[in-house]
Amino acid sequence: MTAMARLEQPEASLARSRAMINWTRLVVAHRRPVLATWLILLLLGGWATTDLGRLLTNRFSVPGSDAERGLEILRSRFHERGDGSFTLVLQSGGGTSGLAAAEAAAQRAASRVPGGRAGPPRLAAPDVAYVQIATPLQAADAKNYTARMRAAIGQVPGARTYLTGFPALGHDLQPIYSRDLSKGETIAVPIALVVLLFMFGTLGAVVVPFAFAFATLPTTLGLVWVIAHLGNMAEYVTNIVTLIGLAIAIDYSMLVVFRYREQLNAGEPPQEALETTMATAGRATLFSGLTVAVGLALLLLMPLPFMRSMGAGAVLIPLVSIAASATFLPALLSLLGPRVNRLRVVPGRLLERRASGAPGLWSRLAHSIMRHPIVYFLGATAVLIALAVPALELHLTGGDNRGTPRGTQASEGLHVLESTIGPGPLAPHQIVIETGRPGGAVAPATVAAERRLIAELRRDPRIQPATIQAPALSSLGEDRQAALLDPSARALQIRAAGRTDAGTFQAKDLVHVIRGRYIADAGFPRSDRVYLTGAPAFGVDFVAKAYTAFPWLVAAVLVITYLVLLRAFRSVVLPLKAVLLNLLSVSAAYGVLVLVFQHGIGARIGFHSSPQIEGWIPIFLFATIFGISMDYEVFLLSRVREEWDRTHDNEHAVAHGLEHTGRIITAAAIIMIAAFSGFMTGSFVGLQEFGVGLTAAIFLDATVVRALLVPSLMKLLGNWNWYLPEGVRRAMRLRRRPDLGPASGRSARLPAS
Repeated sequence: MTAMARLEQPEASLARSRAMINWTRLVVAHRRPVLATWLILLLLGGWATTDLGRLLTNRFSVPGSDAERGLEILRSRFHERGDGSFTLVLQSGGGTSGLAAAEAAAQRAASRVPGGRAGPPRLAAPDVAYVQIATPLQAADAKNYTARMRAAIGQVPGARTYLTGFPALGHDLQPIYSRDLSKGETIAVPIALVVLLFMFGTLGAVVVPFAFAFATLPTTLGLVWVIAHLGNMAEYVTNIVTLIGLAIAIDYSMLVVFRYREQLNAGEPPQEALETTMATAGRATLFSGLTVAVGLALLLLMPLPFMRSMGAGAVLIPLVSIAASATFLPALLSLLGPRVNRLRVVPGRLLERRASGAPGLWSRLAHSIMRHPIVYFLGATAVLIALAVPALELHLTGGDNRGTPRGTQASEGLHVLESTIGPGPLAPHQIVIETGRPGGAVAPATVAAERRLIAELRRDPRIQPATIQAPALSSLGEDRQAALLDPSARALQIRAAGRTDAGTFQAKDLVHVIRGRYIADAGFPRSDRVYLTGAPAFGVDFVAKAYTAFPWLVAAVLVITYLVLLRAFRSVVLPLKAVLLNLLSVSAAYGVLVLVFQHGIGARIGFHSSPQIEGWIPIFLFATIFGISMDYEVFLLSRVREEWDRTHDNEHAVAHGLEHTGRIITAAAIIMIAAFSGFMTGSFVGLQEFGVGLTAAIFLDATVVRALLVPSLMKLLGNWNWYLPEGVRRAMRLRRRPDLGPASGRSARLPAS
C-alpha cells in the first residue's frame, strides 16, 4: 500500500490504527532497552530450562471420581496404589519350583522400594508365574525404582524374568516416547529454514522468525519453570511449548516481515513502513494471539489436573508471543530497516516479480473463485462434510496397553502375560470396601455381601474366575500378604481381572455393570462405602469427567472468540462465519481420525489400527487446532478488512486479501505439517492419532477452508460481510464509520458497518 493509498483509508480505520502507531513509535524510541530486556529474559529462561526437567512429572488423577475415592482408601488403609504396582513375570519349567522362584525374586525386588510388598505368586500358565508387587507410590515416582528392582532380581537359574506393570512400562517407554516427541522439532527446524529461505529470499529477513523464536521459547519455558514450583506440570509441556511456540514465531514473523517489505517496496521510508506494518499486520498478530490463547485456555478449565498443567504451559505461548510481537518485532525491524532485503538467496527476478505484485497462482485462484463462487463453495463444503460425517462414529477410550511398542523388558513381560492369561491381570478391577470401624471388614453382614459379590463376578463371562482375590477366599495370612484386608480389618478389597485390556469396550461395560448392578445387588451394609477403582474404572471416570465439561467449555471458547473477532473485524457476520467454519474444520479432522484408525485405512501405510481413539486426543486437538486455524483466519480477514476499508469493494477486498496472504498461510501450514509429521511416524498409537489429527486439520484449513471456502462464502455474502448493527457497535464501544458519500459509489447500498 503506497503512502497515498494510506491517506485514502477511512478515518475510522486510521483511528483504530493510531494507538498502534503511537505504541510503535514508543518502542522504536526505546528499542535498545527493549531488545536488552528480551535478551535478559532469554538468558534467564535458558538458565531455568536447564533445571526444568526435574520439576515435571506425569501424575494422573481424576478428582471427585469413584476411582479416585477408592484409590484414596487403598493409599490410607493398605499403603498402596494400583497405578504404582509392578508385576514380576517368570517364565520357567513351571510348577511349584517356578512359583517359589517367582516369590523369592519378587521379595528381593520389593525390598528395593520404600513400602514395597510382594503378593502371593500365581500361575498364568504351566511355565509362567507372576507376582504383583504393591507400592505406596504413584506410577511417576515408582518408575524411578525400576532399575534397582531389576538389579535385585538378578538372574534366576533356568528361568527368564520380566519386571513389568505401569511403572516399569513408563520407565522403559519414556525414552521412546521422548524420541517420538522430539522428531517433530528435528524435522520442523530444517524444513522451516528451507521454506523461509524460499519465501523471504534473503537471509536478512529469515533471521527475524528465528530471532523471534529464540526470544519467546526460552522466556515461555522460564515461566513454565516458575509455575512448576507452584504445582505439578506434565512432562510433555516442553514439547507442546516448543512446537506451538515455533509455529507462532514463524507465523507472526512472516506476516509482519512480508508486510514491512511490501511497504518498503512501495516507497515508504523505513520508519513509516514500520508504523504502517504494525498498524495492520502487527495489529492482526495481537488479535490472533488472543484467539490462540482463548482456544488453549480451554485446557486450563478442564477438571483434570494433568490437562490443566498442559493448558497452563500452552496458554503462555500466545501470551508471550503477543508481548514479543508488540515489542521485540518492531524493535528488531527498526534496527534492521532495509537490511531485511540483504543477502539474497533466490533469483533476483523472482523477488522482483513478488515485489511488483504481478499476477501469480494466488491471484489467478482468487479471481477464479470470484467468478464461480457457488461451485467453489459447494465443492469445499462437500469435502469437509464428507470427512466430518465419520466423526459421528468416534469412540473413546481412557487408554491402556494396546499398541505398546515391543522390544523392552516391560513390554515383553506384558506380551508373555497377554499370550497366556490375557492382559487383564496387569490392570484388574479393584473393589474397595471401607466399613469405618475396626473389625468391620470381617463382620458377618459385610462378609455375606462380599460372598454375594464374588458369586456375581464369577458368573460374568468377561471376568477370569481364577484371578478373583478376596478375603473370603483366602486365609488370614494370605489376606495380609495380598493386601486384601488392612491390619485393623476396617477395609477390604476384592480384585478381579477381565479378559481384555483396561480401555476396551468390554472393560468399560464391565465397570458400569459392577458399579450399577453387582455392588448394589450384593447388599453391603449402609454404613459401608464401596468403590470400584483400578485402571478400567479410572479410564471410564476420566472420559466421563472430561467430556461432561468439554462441550460447555467449547461453547465458552466459541462465544469469547466471537466477541474478540467482532471487535477485530467490526462485523457480526465475519466472526460467526469464522467460528462455524472452524468447527467444521475440527469435525473434519475428527472424521479423518475415525477413518484412519477406527476403520483401519491407515494400517495400509503403517499406522496402528484401533477401535477407539484415546480420550485426550479430541480435547487437545480442539484446543490446538482452534487456535492455529484462527491464526490463519485472522491473517486473511485482517487484510480483507483493510482493503474493504480502503475501497468498499467486497469482491476486490476478498480477492486482494487472498492474493496477499495465501502464500503466507500455505508456508506456515507446510512448516506446521512438517513439525507434526514426527508424531505420525512415532511408535505409540496416541501420538500417531495426535499427529494425524493435527496434520489433517492444518492441511484442510490452509487449503479447503482458507483458500476456497472462506473467499467463496465472502463473495456470496457480499456487503453483508460487514454488517454491524448500531446497538452492537455502541455495546462494543466501537467508533462509528463516517459515511464516505458517493465517492465510493456504493455507500447507499451498504449494511451498517
